[in-house]
Amino acid sequence: MGMQSVAVACGALALCLALSTATNPGFVVRMTQAGLDYAQQQGIAILEKKLAQLKLPDISGNSRVLHVGKVRYEFSRLRLRDFHLPYSRITPISNVGLQVSISNAFAELDGDWRVKFLFIRDHGSFNLKIENAYMKIVLRLGSDTTGKPTISTSECSASISKVRVLFSGKLGWLYSLFHSVIESKLRKSLESKVCDNVVESVHNELQTYIRTLRVTARIDDKIGIDYSLVAPPRATAQSLDADLKGEFYSLAHRTTVPFSPLPLAFPSDHKHMVYFGASSYFFNTAGIAYHKAGALVFEITESMMPKETGFSLDTSSFSAFIPQLEEMYPNMSMKFSLSTPTAPFLTIGPGGISFQPIVDAQAYAILPNSSLAPLFLLSLTGNVSAVINVRSGRIVGSLDVGRIRLSLKDSAVGHFQLRMMQSLMNILTSNTLLPRLNARLDEGFPLPLLDRIQLSNILMRFHQNFLLLGADVHFQPRG
Repeated sequence: MGMQSVAVACGALALCLALSTATNPGFVVRMTQAGLDYAQQQGIAILEKKLAQLKLPDISGNSRVLHVGKVRYEFSRLRLRDFHLPYSRITPISNVGLQVSISNAFAELDGDWRVKFLFIRDHGSFNLKIENAYMKIVLRLGSDTTGKPTISTSECSASISKVRVLFSGKLGWLYSLFHSVIESKLRKSLESKVCDNVVESVHNELQTYIRTLRVTARIDDKIGIDYSLVAPPRATAQSLDADLKGEFYSLAHRTTVPFSPLPLAFPSDHKHMVYFGASSYFFNTAGIAYHKAGALVFEITESMMPKETGFSLDTSSFSAFIPQLEEMYPNMSMKFSLSTPTAPFLTIGPGGISFQPIVDAQAYAILPNSSLAPLFLLSLTGNVSAVINVRSGRIVGSLDVGRIRLSLKDSAVGHFQLRMMQSLMNILTSNTLLPRLNARLDEGFPLPLLDRIQLSNILMRFHQNFLLLGADVHFQPRG
């Protein structure tokens, strides 16, 4: 009994360690059965073309025929005319990957025959029809050390139920006497070559294609994004899930994110071919990366002020709120330097994406010698909401800022009333800072997509801690 208790305790400890070291993804891609069926259609069309180009080896041998004796035969120049795979099914297999089952396949090939027995030689042509062929292909999915997906053929079997051969030529009747031997050899040759072709195609083409997934992408000159797999793809009864790191990082100096992604509670929606789950971790690492890269620093100068505001960024205009400013720095241009003391942290819920960033706004007077004189330092905060969309395979967005709240952190020009400056700072941020941020967000960042994949019929829903994107896919073959 004591040993059983020890075993149970060890098992519980091992489970706890496994759970504690498991890595939650920051981004999840789910391919539903509808998506797998579409991928299967595209793959089967390519496989049909490949099988129709099969190069079959010549077949030769000897056979003893009743009343005739020993016959030497040879089949050469075997040419497949077509290969059709009318019925197929793709099924996820847990802990393995995918199984493709093909039934009722049929094909037709032509070739030449040559025969020799006693002192007689002859030759001609033949036509072979294959019916009721079946194939089973098991694809193992995994990932390499760089986080790229891998695929290989772990099992392939082919069986041909019916073969019919029609010979032409003077001695074509002779082959009919031992057609079962000939059909058996042709059947075995085809079954072997079919699987050889499948293994080769998976290795040379399918593996090459899935590696077009860019596990790291450069967003701009400061930031990159990491879509590497944190675990091999997971096959379930109804879908195939890929858990990705989903993390933005500074190109200059990558550091560890100080928090971990939360588990994503994916809904059981299977109407679309593919779903993307972008967690709050995913978006918040963008804020951390841009903050560490010094990219969240902005300047507002007179040249950026839209004319329609009717406001000049100078000490004369600000003297309406700070009378002493005109006395200290008469009729001088001004500028604001905006920066975030900490990285912005957003939340995602059923209502959307929102956050309350804190921005330091340092005001300067520009002296005649172009040097800067610090005037005052404001702390700005307000409710910000984000609008998200998908365009050309990229997540794009825009921000909307509510009423800004001000507080004075430091002043070199004495005290003044912040209430009167409230509207002015709203004008400054909404007409200068916000358009610059939205222009950058409108460029967006790429979704983790394979080459030549286009998305359509986009669905967007917000859930607790993540954004769910659903879409149908279209594959564009090379021209």
